Amino acid sequence: MPRWFNTAGPCNPADHYMLPALRRLPEVRRLIDQKSYFVVHAPRQVGKTTALLSLARELTTEGRHVAALVSMEVGAAFPRDVGAAEAAVLESWRNATRSQLPPELCPPSFPEAPPGSRIAAALAAWTEAAPRPLIVFLDEIDALRDEVLISVLRQLRDGYRNRPEHFPLALCLIGLRDVRDYKVEVGDSDTLGTASPFNIKVRSLTLRNFTAEEVAELYAQHTADTRQPFEPEALARAFELTQGQPWLVNALAKVAVEELVPNTAQPVRRADIDRAKALLIERRETHLDSLAERLREPRVRHILEPMLAGLTLGDVPEDDLRFIQDLGLVRMAATGGLEVANPIYREIIPRVLANTAMASLPRLPATWLRADGRLDIERLMEAFMAFWRQHGQPLLSTAPYHEIAPHLVLMAFLHRVANGGGSLEREYAIGTGRMDVCLRHGPDTLAMELKVWRDGEKDPLDEGLAQLDGYLAGLGLSSGWLIIFDRRNGQPPLAERTHATTAVTRASRRVTVLRA
Repeated sequence: MPRWFNTAGPCNPADHYMLPALRRLPEVRRLIDQKSYFVVHAPRQVGKTTALLSLARELTTEGRHVAALVSMEVGAAFPRDVGAAEAAVLESWRNATRSQLPPELCPPSFPEAPPGSRIAAALAAWTEAAPRPLIVFLDEIDALRDEVLISVLRQLRDGYRNRPEHFPLALCLIGLRDVRDYKVEVGDSDTLGTASPFNIKVRSLTLRNFTAEEVAELYAQHTADTRQPFEPEALARAFELTQGQPWLVNALAKVAVEELVPNTAQPVRRADIDRAKALLIERRETHLDSLAERLREPRVRHILEPMLAGLTLGDVPEDDLRFIQDLGLVRMAATGGLEVANPIYREIIPRVLANTAMASLPRLPATWLRADGRLDIERLMEAFMAFWRQHGQPLLSTAPYHEIAPHLVLMAFLHRVANGGGSLEREYAIGTGRMDVCLRHGPDTLAMELKVWRDGEKDPLDEGLAQLDGYLAGLGLSSGWLIIFDRRNGQPPLAERTHATTAVTRASRRVTVLRA
C-alpha cells in the first residue's frame, strides 16, 4: 500500500511519510521520568498530536506505564455548562482509549460525580484501576473556555497532590497556547494572563519546525518508495518557502507529486514547488484559512499592522509578542526584530487582508494588456489612476487594517491584474517604512515601492527613490514605480490629488512617481 504526504490529522507511519515524532521534543521523556505535569504548545498542524500520540503508544508498549492521548475538544460546545462539557469529554475519552489501549488497560466506567468534579473523578478512577502508573496527554485543552476551562484546570491542580496512586503520574496539556494565554473572561482581560489555575506545571515546551535537512529526509522517503527524485533546487526552495512549517512542507510536496508531476519517472523541480505554492495560496487550504482567522484578533492586529506598514511596534505587551510568535505567524529574525514566519505567510497575509477590497472591486477591463498579451506598463498606470480617482476613497473604508488601507486597495487592484496570468510578490519589514511589490506577468516584471506620507513627516520622495533604487538593483530592472500615499489631514479629495510624474534615481534608473 503506497504512502503519501499527510495534510489532515495525525500521521500514521503505515500510511504517511513522517519523521521520528519525538525528535522535535527531546525534553518530554525527561519530564515524564521526573513525574512532571507540563505543557506542549505550538501552532496548528505542526505535529503536536502525532508526536504525543506516538509517545503514548511507545510508553504503553514498553510495559512500565499506561499512557493515552485524549481530547478535550468536544467540551468546547458547552462553554458555560460545566456538567455537559464534562459528560461530552468523558464520552470521547472512552472512544479514544478503546482505539489506543488493550481492553485490560482501558479506563473503568467513570464514576458518578457532581458537575465540576467529573474530570478529576474519572482520572482518579482510571489511575486506581490501571495495573501500571498512568500518564495522560490532554489534547486541545485550549478549545475550552471560561467556566469550563477554569474548572478543568482547577480539578487537575487539586488532584495533583494525590498522585501517583490516585491521580496520573505525569500529565501534559496540549494546545495552541501556553496556559496564561488560554481564552477566558477574567475581569477586563480575555485571557488568564497567569498560569495560576495550573501552577503545578514544570515546563512549557514548543514544538519546533523542520530543519532543511529534515525536509530533505522527509521528501527522500517518497523517493525511496516511488523512485521519483526531488531535485536539489526543489528541496532548497521548499525549505525557503516554508521555513520548515510541517503542514506547508507536506502540502507543497503533496500538490507537487499528486497533481503537478504525477508521473514518478519525472523529477520534481524548483518550478513545480513554485507552482504548488501558488495553488495552495489560491485555494486557501484549511491551514491557511485558519491562519487568516487570526489576523483580525486585536492582539495580532496591533503587531501585524505596523509590521506591514514598515513601522516600529511601539509599546506592545510582552505577552502579546509571545502570543503571536506562539501562533506561528511571526518569528524573531536572526538579525533581530520580528518578521513574518515564512514567505508563504508573507504572501498570503496581505492577500487575505485585501479580500474585502477585492470583492468590492468594480468590473475592470484589462486595458493594460497589449494585443499580444504582454503587459503595457504605461496603460497599467493610467488604468490604476483612473481606478483610484473613482473608487479609491470608498474602498479605503473596506480595509481591516487602517494604517495600510491604501496598500490593501492597491493589492486588490494588482491581484486583478495578476489573475490574468501573473503573480504578485510582496516584501515588508518592521521599521523600514516601506513595502516592496513585484508584479510578474509573463516576461514582464514591474517593481513598486510603496510609501505613506503622514502628518508631521517630510515628503518621503527622496527616501523612496533611494529604497526603490536598491530594490530595482536586486531584481535587475532599470525602471519601476514609487507610489506615495498622502495620508496627511486636510488634503484635497483623492480624485484631485492623484497624479504621476517621473524621476531618476542616483543610479540613473527611471521611476514613475505616483502621488495618491
